Amino acid sequence: MAEIVQVAMRGSRKEFYLNSRGLWLRLRDRIIVQADPGEAIGSVFLKDPTLVELKRPKNVTREIIRKATEEDLDQDDHNRALESTAFEYCLARIAGRELTMDLSEVEVAFSGHRITFYFSAEHRVDFRELVKDLAARFHTRIELRQIGVRDQAKRLDGCGPCGRAFCCSTWLKDFHPVTLKMAREQQLSLNPGKISGACGRLLCCLAYELTTYRENHQKLPPPGTKLKTGKGVLTVTRAEIYQDAVWLKDDEGGEHRVAYADLPPGPYHTCGDCNCGAKKKGRDDKPDEPEETPPDAWAVPPETPQG
Repeated sequence: MAEIVQVAMRGSRKEFYLNSRGLWLRLRDRIIVQADPGEAIGSVFLKDPTLVELKRPKNVTREIIRKATEEDLDQDDHNRALESTAFEYCLARIAGRELTMDLSEVEVAFSGHRITFYFSAEHRVDFRELVKDLAARFHTRIELRQIGVRDQAKRLDGCGPCGRAFCCSTWLKDFHPVTLKMAREQQLSLNPGKISGACGRLLCCLAYELTTYRENHQKLPPPGTKLKTGKGVLTVTRAEIYQDAVWLKDDEGGEHRVAYADLPPGPYHTCGDCNCGAKKKGRDDKPDEPEETPPDAWAVPPETPQG
């Protein structure tokens, strides 16, 4: 079976290709691969067979054509210069025609047969006259592609508030719904500046630890629970989910931190003997299955890679 290699493409895309020609490749080697249509240039990103097998899709059909030659690299440099020129010209025409759109990136196909302009906009934009302006200036096929703000951040790349490269630009394949409810469940600040990414939408990482948080949260007594201890009946004031501990308050206002292992056995409840139907959870109860998260109105479907 031919070697399969992951290749880094434009717009932070990473795709898998067959090395059916048996080329000797190293990481970061510039190569020419099959595209739809024509050819594209990229860099070898991943070769380790074990990691490739874990990440690759079931069917890999496109092939690596050759290692990039000096002529190929010169063509790529020419395309990058043309992209800068096209970006500035398009910005000027957008302003001239007073269009409400935010141009994010320009990509010239390797052969030069197509120039794609990526933009974001809050509303539908009639850019037919803009396309005519661009076609008259560059004499090639023009495509204007509207993308969401998440896709825009993915293509441009950058660093998140954690100091690491954007998840969407490095390893995250698909965008999943993220809601404010996830932040509330994890007792996070609802300050938009702290839970929003560079795209202006809720951080994708709010969903990463949610299942573990829910499992840990279900086994601890909620705030307001009365517990009988050696110091009398104490009231739970707050829970430290990831430390498996709770804070208890006595009648005199003093607070005590108690580990989960030292808590009296459940079930824990705060509603008394009412008939509300709420399940009383004990220390030995198995956590419920996480409920399905409702779709996020902010979520943007991922862009389908092309070219």
